[in-house]
Amino acid sequence: MTERIVLAYSGGLDTSVAIGWIGEATGAEVIAVAVDVGQGGESLETIRQRALGCGAVEAYVADASDEFANEYCMPTLKANGLYQGHYPLVSAISRPVIVKHLVKAAREFGATTVAHGCTGKGNDQVRFEVGIQTLGPDLKCIAPVRDLALTRDKAIAFAEEKGLPIETTKKNPYSIDQNVWGRAVETGYLEDIWNGPTKDIYDYTATPEFPPAPDEVIISFEAGIPVAIDGVKVTPLQAIKELNRRAGAQGVGRIDVVEDRLVGIKSREIYEAPGAMALITAHKHLEDITVEREQARFKATVGQRWSELVYDGQWFSPLKRSLEAFIEDTQKYVSGDIRMTLHGGQAVVNGRRSDTSLYDFNLATYDTGDTFDQSQAKGFIELWGMSAKVASGRDIRVAGK
Repeated sequence: MTERIVLAYSGGLDTSVAIGWIGEATGAEVIAVAVDVGQGGESLETIRQRALGCGAVEAYVADASDEFANEYCMPTLKANGLYQGHYPLVSAISRPVIVKHLVKAAREFGATTVAHGCTGKGNDQVRFEVGIQTLGPDLKCIAPVRDLALTRDKAIAFAEEKGLPIETTKKNPYSIDQNVWGRAVETGYLEDIWNGPTKDIYDYTATPEFPPAPDEVIISFEAGIPVAIDGVKVTPLQAIKELNRRAGAQGVGRIDVVEDRLVGIKSREIYEAPGAMALITAHKHLEDITVEREQARFKATVGQRWSELVYDGQWFSPLKRSLEAFIEDTQKYVSGDIRMTLHGGQAVVNGRRSDTSLYDFNLATYDTGDTFDQSQAKGFIELWGMSAKVASGRDIRVAGK
C-alpha cells in the first residue's frame, strides 16, 4: 500500500506546491487538510478543489470556526492571555485546533505522516509537531520548507512548470497569518525594527487617527464568557466578530512588538486583534470587581505562565491543564456588564455592574453613610509594618557596632 501523508493546507502557493513536492520527494500520496478558523477569504470548497487540482488524492476540509471560538479563544479570554503583556496568542491558539483535525484526518485516511508548511526559524513548527506528538504519538512529521528544501523561488518555478491552479508572485513582502481572533504580519520591510509599519499592512483595523464618532458598547458576561452585546444574545464567535467589526472601525487592537520566540531569537511582529483586545480589556475590568484580591493577584501570575505555555506550543501539556483548572475556578462569579467606549484606537471602560460584585459602595464612599470603621486602621498599620520595623531596628543596631 502506498504511504500517505497528511498536509496542513492553506490554499496558498507554498502548501499548494508542497503537495507535488512531497509526492516527488517521498513517493507518498498527499491528503490536503484545510481548517477554517475564521480567517475569511476563499470558501472551503474552493480550497478543496484547488488541493485536488494540485495533485492531492483526498481533500479534508473542516469548518472549525465555532469550535475555535468556544474551545480555544474563550480559554484565552478567561486567562487574559497576552504573551509578554502584548500578544493575544493569535497564531498560537489556532495551531492546536488545526493539529486536532490533522490527526483526525490521518486516522480517517490511513496516513502515517503529517506535514506542515513552517520554516525552521519560527514557533509554529514546534506548535504543530509537539501537538502531533501528543495527539498522535505514532505519527511522523515533516516540513517541506525545512526538511525538503522547498524555497519560495523553487515553489514558483515548480508551480509554473506543472501548471498548477495557483497564482504565483515573485515578491510578497510579508508573511501573514490570520483567524477570527486576530491577524499577524511579519518579515520584509518590518524586519528593520526602526521602520514604522505602513498603512498597507493593516486589514482588520481602520486608521485610528481619523476615527468615526465614539462607539459605546455594553458587553455582558456569564462566568467569564461574553453572552450578549448591547443586550442582544451572542455566541462566542458572534461576539468576537461583532467586536472585530466595531473595534476595528475605531483602530483598536494594533500591536507592534519585538517578542522572544521559542527558538531563541527576537522577532518583530505586527498584530491586529480588535475583537480580542476589546474583550480582554472588558473581561479584566469585570474581574476587577468580581474576583477576590489575593485570588486576582495569583491569577495574574497563572495567566502569564498559561500564556507562555501556549506560546511555546504546550496547549496539550499537563501543566496547562492544571493551570486552566485554577483559572476556571476564578471565573465562577465573573458575570455582569461592562460599558466601553471604542474610539481613536482605544477601548476605554467607563462603567461596570454585576450582581456578584465585591465592590461595596457603603464601604468605599467618603460621604455620609460610610460604614468603614476608620478607627481600626491604626492598629492594622502597626501590625502590618511590624516585620519591616523590627528588621530596620536590627539594621541600625548592627550598623552601630
